[in-house]
Amino acid sequence: MPHAVNQLRHELKARSTREFKARGSRMQRCAGCHLAVHTCICALRPNLQAEPCFCLLMHALEPLKPTNTGRLIADCLADTQAFVWSRTEVDPALLALLADPRWQPYVVFPVEYARVGQAVVSAPQATPGKRPLLIILDATWTQARKMFRKSPYLAGLPLLSLQPEQASRYRLRRSCREEHLCTVEVAAACLAAAGEPQVGQCLDDYFQVFSESYLASRLRVSAPHSPARERLQARLEG
Repeated sequence: MPHAVNQLRHELKARSTREFKARGSRMQRCAGCHLAVHTCICALRPNLQAEPCFCLLMHALEPLKPTNTGRLIADCLADTQAFVWSRTEVDPALLALLADPRWQPYVVFPVEYARVGQAVVSAPQATPGKRPLLIILDATWTQARKMFRKSPYLAGLPLLSLQPEQASRYRLRRSCREEHLCTVEVAAACLAAAGEPQVGQCLDDYFQVFSESYLASRLRVSAPHSPARERLQARLEG
């Protein structure tokens, strides 16, 4: 059964009247990881579990992009939720999820964008009987700021603000701000802040292997043997 992001991808492609063509669209890609077949990483995909659950609020184009990293979260953490963002038509299932008493939602976003009166935390707070639901806006930075401003249903939720210790290592798209992490890097940092650094490290390893393999596919060479790849392999063999 496809996970939440791949399900969105299928739905968007089915509804579209015009085929979405990413750069390198003529490349033969793996149906699982969307990398070139010769750099497929499906065999290295870890099956992770964590107390926090992620909810991806995605710009409509993101599920279709092979460079999207939100999909990597859903690859590894099966309970990841995903919704396409809309300014005018909010998915009722998203609103129901935010109102579900089993969850404590947090919006993951920089503190300087907090609304007046919005609670700000540096780590998910323990709430009896509730799991943290970490909402990440999966889009370009310009799009994410717009989504944050134009989503009033997020205004009353506490804001989880991270202080990344290193610059982003995402090199599959251009970015004007190195301090802005890509979606899966944000998720790994959230896991570390929530007291699950080993899960966060494993997710980060999967991201690194994905990035290395994607760049290798662009160059039409084999993916390199890296420490991240070795750690994933050792985890699967152990």
